[in-house]
Amino acid sequence: MSDELKQYKCPNCGGILVFDSSTQNLKCPYCHSEFDVEMMQSYDKDVAETTDNELSWTSKPQGQWSQSEAANIREYVCKSCGGDIITDETTAASSCPYCGNPVVMVNQFKGSLRPDKVIPFKFSKQQAIERYRKHLTDKPLAPKAFKAEKHMQEIKGVYVPFWMYDADVTARARFTATRVRSWSDRDYNYTETRYYNVFRGGDISFDNVPANGSSKMDTVLMESIEPFDMKQAVDFNMDYLAGYFADKFDISAEESGRKANQRIRNSTASAIQSTVSGYSTVTQAGMNMALVNESASYCLLPVWLLVTTYQGKKYYFAMNGQTGKLVGDLPTDTGLFARSFALIFAVVSALVFVASFLLKLF
Repeated sequence: MSDELKQYKCPNCGGILVFDSSTQNLKCPYCHSEFDVEMMQSYDKDVAETTDNELSWTSKPQGQWSQSEAANIREYVCKSCGGDIITDETTAASSCPYCGNPVVMVNQFKGSLRPDKVIPFKFSKQQAIERYRKHLTDKPLAPKAFKAEKHMQEIKGVYVPFWMYDADVTARARFTATRVRSWSDRDYNYTETRYYNVFRGGDISFDNVPANGSSKMDTVLMESIEPFDMKQAVDFNMDYLAGYFADKFDISAEESGRKANQRIRNSTASAIQSTVSGYSTVTQAGMNMALVNESASYCLLPVWLLVTTYQGKKYYFAMNGQTGKLVGDLPTDTGLFARSFALIFAVVSALVFVASFLLKLF
């Protein structure tokens, strides 16, 4: 395979195109020309050769990169955390978005499944930085390392691999329930408890249940920025990766499917139990489920990610690149906290002293 990486060049000036989240077009940063993704797809013979194949998570994936696509992709491997990052030459692979350490290009592509769908970034890098900065305003005791403007500029746009599962569920459940009635007369208080066996059954369908496909991305962190609107997903096109990182999956559809199935089972159980109403108490006594017509597709979802190392520990800020929902853990600067506490204590002590002095005068 050739070591050269294909660039998305502007037909007008030859500059490198990047995907603009605000216009959803490819944009030239030099002459400011904009091009529709579909138009560029027909313009570029390599990209025009892409094909989409249906996937099934219960069998060996069939969709593969076309020869032209595989020739235009590079894989970088972080020597610190082992994160695999797929990118084109327009992406500055200067640091690992997962651990913040430099990445090393390995000059070869190991082969990977071609995504079915992608949700393009809707929020730009500057918008992500502004939301991160606003997030910090509510954390006055956060360390200075988190507030440095240079550090904020290191935020990375990453397409994270997800498996999206569809399934039909047939469920049957039995519950024990009670109805309690109380009354009293002149002599006694009475309580009557009636017991019931309640049966429920039905069918429910699930579409696009997400499961994280990357072991480098914390599953709880990814679930925290859900949901993603899959109605806005489009057929995968390499052009959407221009200017961003893209991780490839390293958790198989079968392995992720077990997590998705658990989410489906929990949701089904909650949906069925919600139909049992009008009782004082309800206890599940048994439930049987059968999952049928299971299938999975491979999708890349947009995430803005910033990693900060503070006192030997890594802290993560993540923002949904489609909806803007963000999560992040921030430590407290113990030194700043101590100084702030000392200042408050000094001010309060001074006020108490003044108040005591005035009371003595009067």
